[in-house]
Amino acid sequence: MALFEKGKGFSFYPFRVIINVTKPDNQCDALPRILVSVSKKRFHHAIKRNRIKRLIRETWRKNKHELLCKCMDENITIDIALVYTATIIMEYKDIEKKIKLLIERLQNECL
Repeated sequence: MALFEKGKGFSFYPFRVIINVTKPDNQCDALPRILVSVSKKRFHHAIKRNRIKRLIRETWRKNKHELLCKCMDENITIDIALVYTATIIMEYKDIEKKIKLLIERLQNECL
C-alpha cells in the first residue's frame, strides 16, 4: 500500500512504473521487490494476463542481478510495481529489451 501512496511513478512503454526506495532494517532485506499487474480491462481472458505476467517475471529473474548488487552495496530496498499498459501481448525478446532498459534507468536515476 505504501508503494502506491508514497511511490514515484513514470511511464516506460509498455509499463507504468511505480517505485519506492527505502532503507531496510538489516542488510539481508536490501533487495528489490517487484509487483506485476496486467489490466483485466485490456486483457479479458486470464490466460492472456497470466502469460504476460509470466513473461515479465521471467525476464526480471534473468536480468535483476545488477540492480540487486547495487541495492546491497547501497543498503536500500526498492519496491517496484510494473503495470502492463500495452494492448497487445509483446514477444519475449521485446519485453526483455524493455526490462533491461528499465533496470539501467533505475540504476542511473533512483540509486
